[in-house]
Amino acid sequence: MGASTDRRNGCRRWHEVGNEHVPPTDVRIVTSDGQSIPAHSTVLASSSSVLERMLDRSRILHILGVPHDSVVAFVRLLYSSRSATSAREAKEAMERHGMALLALSHAYRVRWLKRRCEAGLAAWLSAARAMDVLKLARLCDAPRLHQRCLRLVAADFVAVQESEGWRFVQKRDPALELEVLQFVQETAQRTKRWKRERADQAMYRQLSEAMNCLQHIYTEGCTDVWPHNSRRPDNPCMSFSTCEGLQLLIRHFATCGRKLQAATKTCTHCKRMWQLFRLHSSLCDQPASCRIPLCKQFKEKMQEEKVDKTWRLLVKKVATARVMSSLANRKVPKVVHKSWMRCRGTR
Repeated sequence: MGASTDRRNGCRRWHEVGNEHVPPTDVRIVTSDGQSIPAHSTVLASSSSVLERMLDRSRILHILGVPHDSVVAFVRLLYSSRSATSAREAKEAMERHGMALLALSHAYRVRWLKRRCEAGLAAWLSAARAMDVLKLARLCDAPRLHQRCLRLVAADFVAVQESEGWRFVQKRDPALELEVLQFVQETAQRTKRWKRERADQAMYRQLSEAMNCLQHIYTEGCTDVWPHNSRRPDNPCMSFSTCEGLQLLIRHFATCGRKLQAATKTCTHCKRMWQLFRLHSSLCDQPASCRIPLCKQFKEKMQEEKVDKTWRLLVKKVATARVMSSLANRKVPKVVHKSWMRCRGTR
């Protein structure tokens, strides 16, 4: 304990006086190819608790399993935490030795360097290297990098299947292969479900807009279709395309001779108009005074008959979409707007 404290105090005094008083190296690092790297025990011990314990036993450290150049880069980065090494040099070291540096920083518990390696590997990740980095992330307990690799594999699985890393995993690591395939399948299912939900939300918004336009047409009037006892509106419609489509349906419904036939023989356009009238009636809370055709009749019929769950769910979704749309389009009062601007100005 005393020796480690002396090393830290010595390293602190060294950096306080400057690099011109750097003492001679007192440690030799031996790599896999037999080459040695001179270093200072104070720097190594203060950077890594694992190296500190190794220095208590010997002044010759063996760092094996990675190329000599990677060990040199590792030692230089340990020094860079206490010197003005340029960001460009650190970036080049990450690009050339990122995977080896991640393994070394994990093995010797250099946390700041491990975080930097994870970020660097995630930034330079590609489909060809994804499986190799994924295996290393598992070994080095790097969950963020692990998830980043899995997301890339799921996003570009066709290209990943062409890589050597994937072929190696298929032959030697069936557990990792199963994990990757399950993640790819779950991602595809989530994407499919997300697209379906977005399509459903778009449909609910369209139906909500159609209900507003239907109300607009039969109460205030809109373009070609408006109540007979009122004049043509002066203000332009804010949802003209939807209103125009409804007008075509209304005109067809008024003249079509198949709208009162059996459900199997009713034309498609009339069937759609019937559904819109029924949906409006399900949402309307004033059927007695409502000016939209068949609203009261549909309301009475629904009270007599049991409505299925699917229709009730549709009505609920459309009602929610109408509320959200009205909130989004609501004008903010001037007093509230001024208070918001005042708060932003004080920040």
